[in-house]
Amino acid sequence: MRIVILALALSWASGALAQEPDTLAAEDGWRSDLVLAVNGNQSSFSNWQEGGVDALAVTSSLDGSFDRVIGRVLTTQTLRLALGALRQDTLDIRKALDIARYDVTAERTGGPLRPAVAASFRTQFAAGFDYSPTADEYPTLEVVSGQELKVSDALAPLVMSQSVGLAYRPGGGFVGRAGLGVKETFVRIERLRPLYGNDPDQALRVEAGLDVELALEQELMENVVLRSRLSSFQAFNQVASDAPDVLFENVLLLKVNDVLNVSLDGAVLYDADVSPDAQFRQALSIGMAFGIL
Repeated sequence: MRIVILALALSWASGALAQEPDTLAAEDGWRSDLVLAVNGNQSSFSNWQEGGVDALAVTSSLDGSFDRVIGRVLTTQTLRLALGALRQDTLDIRKALDIARYDVTAERTGGPLRPAVAASFRTQFAAGFDYSPTADEYPTLEVVSGQELKVSDALAPLVMSQSVGLAYRPGGGFVGRAGLGVKETFVRIERLRPLYGNDPDQALRVEAGLDVELALEQELMENVVLRSRLSSFQAFNQVASDAPDVLFENVLLLKVNDVLNVSLDGAVLYDADVSPDAQFRQALSIGMAFGIL
């Protein structure tokens, strides 16, 4: 996984260096982008000899970016909110995609290498369940065979980070940032805390370490846009024992017209405090998108 991530990072950087630098001046004011999207799919069957399962899935999302230069400081903010629901046949409504994330950075302008501070917040809106849990997977929870198990909720967990370091902004939609950071994992529900590396009586776990982030937004071809973000945090107390925490997120957006979009959303998460294996998320969506700003 580390080799793949490094190769992607190098390809991003080489592609970005060939581009002209991004330009935003104080007199330009806010450079804002806010998009509301509604995606869904539905299938139903009645007396269909070949069989099938009735299904309905709907996802709504709000994605925004807000940039401004104030004096000699560039502030950038990104927001992503997404919530989806799924119902199949006679099953109850279940949660699908669920993301609540906000990131903010401040950099001193002038040149591609800049002093920077950054903060991020990541949680979800609704409770999440494992519908086929086993006692081996959740040794700290009471698992009842055949019953769903609640494994997450709003602010359970809430992952926050703050860092101070340097940002590299050569242009072409590429931004790199590295520095010393602090990561906090807050879990408001006591019985869920061990699932996310906290002790049962530890609502907030704090780690210090090295924080690195690479981000790229680039138009691959006409009406096809790639948005990628690679975040890595290596806690100092885990240097000898565990690999860094890594979150690699990608969105490939195809704009059919001014309203209709097709998007492929995928993420890979590795956190040894949560699971020894990498976690994966993927969603393919077709729907409507409306520019608000």
